[in-house]
Amino acid sequence: MKLLGILGGMSWTSTAEYYRLLNEEVAAQQGGLHSARLLLHSVDFEEVAILQRTGEWDAAGALLADAARGLERVGAQGLIIATNTMHRVADTIQTAVDIPLLHIADATGERIRAAGLTRVGLLATAFTMEQAFYTGRLEENYGLGVMVPEADERAETHRIIFDELCKNDVRPASRATYRRIMAGLVQRGAQAIILGCTEIMLLVGQDDVTVPVFDTTRIHVEAAVQWMLEEESTPPA
Repeated sequence: MKLLGILGGMSWTSTAEYYRLLNEEVAAQQGGLHSARLLLHSVDFEEVAILQRTGEWDAAGALLADAARGLERVGAQGLIIATNTMHRVADTIQTAVDIPLLHIADATGERIRAAGLTRVGLLATAFTMEQAFYTGRLEENYGLGVMVPEADERAETHRIIFDELCKNDVRPASRATYRRIMAGLVQRGAQAIILGCTEIMLLVGQDDVTVPVFDTTRIHVEAAVQWMLEEESTPPA
């Protein structure tokens, strides 16, 4: 089993889910007492959130690139960023290391394309919904049409993530709000909904909407475990 490095803490609530799901998936596939071989660098999210709000993405990228180099130095053979939004700086992180970064949008795009769907709705932070680093990758690399909620709904979706879910505060009223927003995307033609923030799975899931749901946290975990359990290629003699 390859050793996976996790860039986490953004937020701790979703990183805790990553840890649980990675171990559950390894156990399900390997049986017995098997668990995931992991290295975790968990940042102080307040520092990262300030850089997000002020648009200092280069500084945020440098911070995570330094953490990634540290994970590589102590033996990580591959990396995941345990958050959708900070894939905004995925290229900076990948450039900083010599090990592969398993991109969450690639895992998600491949899963949606395999399902034969072409038009999807996206719930995520405002950064992920409104900037091209995520929607553009899905559109250009996987041929998907990505719809986002209206401006006021994007703002409320974002607020719930940062003010509630990142603090492990799961409210029924917010679940009702997300259900309404997802229903609106379906009415506009979405064939599926992407839960494009790793905390959203704490609030809603497949039972909350009439079309297929693609939970990026679980999809990312499954792709990571598949990579971890792949046989390493033997270099030619």
